[in-house]
Amino acid sequence: MTVQRINPGKRMSDICIHNQTAYWAEVPENLQADIEAQTQNLLSLAEGTLADAGSNKAALISATIYLKDRSLFDGFNKIWDAWLLEGQAPVRACIIAELVNPDMLVEIVFTAAVA
Repeated sequence: MTVQRINPGKRMSDICIHNQTAYWAEVPENLQADIEAQTQNLLSLAEGTLADAGSNKAALISATIYLKDRSLFDGFNKIWDAWLLEGQAPVRACIIAELVNPDMLVEIVFTAAVA
């Protein structure tokens, strides 16, 4: 069994790939922004990660979304829905959670197919 680890560190890797499936998490860089800007930033980072893994957002399989508060749901969905390709939505779960950094409003764990 071979697992390819991209940018492995002591605590975590940026991406793990096994059996042509990539696994990774994204957090926004702009933590002082509102939910829409944090979501847009995070999804832009996710597109870069997909490209690094040799994939794209059409190959997303699943997304587990962590929101800091239920009141952020509509703002998140506005950006998420605009970002997705028509007919290419992944399986999705949305969880309300206390995130590690109190300024972080969203975190997403992704799974995608890669070539």
